[in-house]
Amino acid sequence: MLQEFNNLMDYIETHLTEEISGKDISKIVGLSDYHFKRMFSYMAGMSLNEYIKNRRLSVANVELINGAKVTDIAYKYGYQSIEGFSRAFREWCGFLPSEVAKNKIQKSFPKFTFFIDIRGGKSMEFKIERKEKFNIVGVSKRVPIQFEGVNHEILELAQSITEQQRNGMHQLADLYPHQVLNVSFDFDEGFLEEKGYLTHMIGFATSKENPFDDLKQITIEESLWAIFPNQGPFPTTLQETTAKIYSEWLPSSNYELIDLPGISFTNHNGPSENVYSEIWIPVKEKK
Repeated sequence: MLQEFNNLMDYIETHLTEEISGKDISKIVGLSDYHFKRMFSYMAGMSLNEYIKNRRLSVANVELINGAKVTDIAYKYGYQSIEGFSRAFREWCGFLPSEVAKNKIQKSFPKFTFFIDIRGGKSMEFKIERKEKFNIVGVSKRVPIQFEGVNHEILELAQSITEQQRNGMHQLADLYPHQVLNVSFDFDEGFLEEKGYLTHMIGFATSKENPFDDLKQITIEESLWAIFPNQGPFPTTLQETTAKIYSEWLPSSNYELIDLPGISFTNHNGPSENVYSEIWIPVKEKK
């Protein structure tokens, strides 16, 4: 996985003045849009969109110092107007392009290189488990993609569940963990957009077919799953575990992500300082 990420950095570097295709990037890294964006965000500490913007402005800075015209640079790096480029450039380095060109002010943003940084010596608890095909029955809606913080659209979905829907889900819940699952799938395409939506489902795992008109069903095909149990303050422990999965475990493991929904659940029966959760990541062994 690290090699694929470094190949992507090389690709971006040679295409900074062009529109970068999400399909081409997907082929290089071998991941879906959502999984890649999430993994990149955790590993790099910023979005892919932000990284590409920073690299373009850094190279533009060098060219301005070397005598390039502001107008030429603005259009070369994909800005529709000189004003738009100047505004983005000033937000990035604190100076207008004309000031940089005149006073030879330089700010750099180096190309990323990904490598394994071994530190801390703290192992992650996980297990690899093959699950037979099963269904998840519940309620769902399109919600904004949001990697951090509280997603209020998901909260509204949870609050919209009726007593009848709740009873129906409980009647069907015959598989582990016999409690509410949070499931995310059908992510919008597009690597470079910070906007986008996914379908979020709140429901229960079941071996049965859904007979209820007011509930929806998705089928999860047989697959391997990397399952990460975690316990501690909620939601901090859950969020930290998720970050480590994508930034530490996946790049150094013998597994890679596949395009099935991501699943998690949290047992809220107890104090918020010691909450048990599990994160299920669909994977396959690397060839």
